[in-house]
Amino acid sequence: MSLVIRLMRVGKKGESKYRLVVKEKRDRRDGKAVEYLGSFEKMAGGKSTKKINLNRIKYWLSVGARPTPTVKKIIEA
Repeated sequence: MSLVIRLMRVGKKGESKYRLVVKEKRDRRDGKAVEYLGSFEKMAGGKSTKKINLNRIKYWLSVGARPTPTVKKIIEA
């Protein structure tokens, strides 16, 4: 079982809101997640809002879950 930390899209059309989730690598984007780790919202004008549980992300990284390149940028910023 290969785990990955990725974004899952939620919200209305035209309003980009995402959840950071831990999922199995082969699952579809909007399928069931193992755990929800936070949320991310990119707004107009280059602003963004993020609420991330860094303790849980560190745990999943130590267990072997790999973040996608986009999630890696969000965590580091």
